[in-house]
Amino acid sequence: MEYQIMKAEMTQDEEKHYLGHVTFTLAGHQSQYEITIFSKNGNEWDYSLNFAGESGIEEEFLKADELLEEDDDMFDAIVDAAMDAMAK
Repeated sequence: MEYQIMKAEMTQDEEKHYLGHVTFTLAGHQSQYEITIFSKNGNEWDYSLNFAGESGIEEEFLKADELLEEDDDMFDAIVDAAMDAMAK
């Protein structure tokens, strides 16, 4: 599925843990999504998905979450966008 990253940011705390936020859209979905990503080492990532702004259609949200679980390329692109934002 096509996606577009709208905004990405990443920080690293004093313990070298990563915390990022990425806003993105999915083709055919009415809402934007924000994913919060966290890693202690920069290799294994936990995430939390939310609507960016106002709530949207629950079925679309569930599909977005399913895509994040199944589409490694999309998830990696989201992580890479956040890491690139930190490097700037």
